[in-house]
Amino acid sequence: MNFTYPKNEKLKSKTTIGLLFSEGKSVSKYPLRLVYRAGEANADEKIKIGVSVSKKYFKKAVDRNYFKRVLRETYRLNKHLLWDNVQEPYSIMFFYQTKDRLSYQEINTKTVQLFEKFLLQVNKTSASESETEV
Repeated sequence: MNFTYPKNEKLKSKTTIGLLFSEGKSVSKYPLRLVYRAGEANADEKIKIGVSVSKKYFKKAVDRNYFKRVLRETYRLNKHLLWDNVQEPYSIMFFYQTKDRLSYQEINTKTVQLFEKFLLQVNKTSASESETEV
């Protein structure tokens, strides 16, 4: 597995991000939240991911940037969980939603739990869709 986070995996499209918030589904594992949407017409990558930390909780940009860096790093190290288990392309926004300052280890553990919860939800949804097609 390639543990990188290249430019083509970064979610940057404003239209895609807008669709995420209007049509996307969500899964949470306190204090992290994942908003996702299946499929993308011009998907050159399996997963496109963006990270966000609320200005509401961290007024200083230094603090927001630190937690965004931590979120990107935890994604980079654990993305194999997603890549090995999804079949269709996904657009994902990854949020840190608390003013609590968790350590890197705690965030990493929560990220793994969140990815597992996401995969359960996605597999449950795809299984129910395949049953309705039959």
